[in-house]
Amino acid sequence: MPALGVALALALSAAVARGLGGAGPSLWVSVGAGIGLLGVVALAIWRYDAAVAVGFLLLGIVRFEPAPVDGVMAVVIAVALVTGRFDLRSAPLWANGLVAVFLLLNLLACIEAVKPGRAASFMSITIYLCLLGLWTSGYVRTVRRAHMVFVIWLGVALVSAVAATLALYVSFPGSTLLTNSFGDRTQGLFKDPNVYSPFLVPVAVLVLHELLEPRLLRIGRTLKLLALGILVLGVTVAYSRAAWLNLAVAVAVMLAVMPLRRGGTARAGALLLTILVCVAAAAGTVLLTGSSSFFEERAHLQSYDSQRFGAQRSGIALSESHPIGIGPGQFEVASPVSAHSTYVRALAEEGLLGLIAIGSLLLGTLIVAGRNVVLGRGTAGLSSTALLAAWVGLLANSVFVDTLHWRHLWILAGLIWAGSLIPRDADAAQASSSAGAFRPT
Repeated sequence: MPALGVALALALSAAVARGLGGAGPSLWVSVGAGIGLLGVVALAIWRYDAAVAVGFLLLGIVRFEPAPVDGVMAVVIAVALVTGRFDLRSAPLWANGLVAVFLLLNLLACIEAVKPGRAASFMSITIYLCLLGLWTSGYVRTVRRAHMVFVIWLGVALVSAVAATLALYVSFPGSTLLTNSFGDRTQGLFKDPNVYSPFLVPVAVLVLHELLEPRLLRIGRTLKLLALGILVLGVTVAYSRAAWLNLAVAVAVMLAVMPLRRGGTARAGALLLTILVCVAAAAGTVLLTGSSSFFEERAHLQSYDSQRFGAQRSGIALSESHPIGIGPGQFEVASPVSAHSTYVRALAEEGLLGLIAIGSLLLGTLIVAGRNVVLGRGTAGLSSTALLAAWVGLLANSVFVDTLHWRHLWILAGLIWAGSLIPRDADAAQASSSAGAFRPT
């Protein structure tokens, strides 16, 4: 295992270095990045959880790839492998197998790559994110760690939503960095509104469940409701139709699942009332700021939608002429418009077998998430119902936006995998000891 850890550490370091090299940083930036990585290595060795916390604090900054969070978490994963804190057995065997098959198909498809450098860079990020999901499954096994991950994710999401929403209506130093080039949609410190707003959805769903069944958040209902309202408003003013769908599907899943549990009908009613209040508050904000006409415009088909659907048709055609795929990261080389679909990208870049592999991984995670709900298996206090709802929302989002390189997609998958490996009694004992009386997930 140490030899595997060293090999993977070198691979992860090479991935980050390649990405930084492609961006052409100055000497001082490269030196600073090197010193920073050495600092992260030292922190990960002596204060492992603190290094993880630093990585999650950077989740809201993904303007380019590799992002700052990738540099930190790549080091954390490498140190964990070398020191024995993480091995591949910490995730379900089937997930390990499907990840391995998908990565092998990526490697095979590199044969067809027109731009090998782009293929290597793109695939290195894919490898790292797959490892991030597997690592998350092994890391979040205690309430303390689950609480840390949840609170940091929530804090980052709230800061991003507040700052980006204010930037849409108020000019302040750096405000233009938080909106798109036209200044009419929020994007935070992400590269696109369609990536930023879905980042808020899973944590919003978890907060929504916390309102109904308090578990990890030790704050009052008023503050939870305020946090939920901020996140819903953040999703709204990004004007991403896929993110709206993501949130709507997640809430619908929660409304469908809750009545099936003991006392769930009352909680489903409370959930519906809560979300209506948040939506009304978001709609009121849109009206008061004079953005209602833009909201209505965004709710309809856009002129560039035909180009996006055309790109998806091109992806299907590419898979027919390239059975093993055109290679990772090559879709933008072959098409002037991005795939705008995780499934179409996989089909075009890794062929039909690649689509089956990633589709099986996503579907398998969905099945496990549903099984966790049926068996009452939360993830160290994180609700299995909320995790299922967030995952279904992401799968719907993935039909219209390429989510393969979304960090929170793989983190969420890892949380679901972890829940399937934590015995129900252990999860109940941990949750009850940290948050009072435990309620079924």
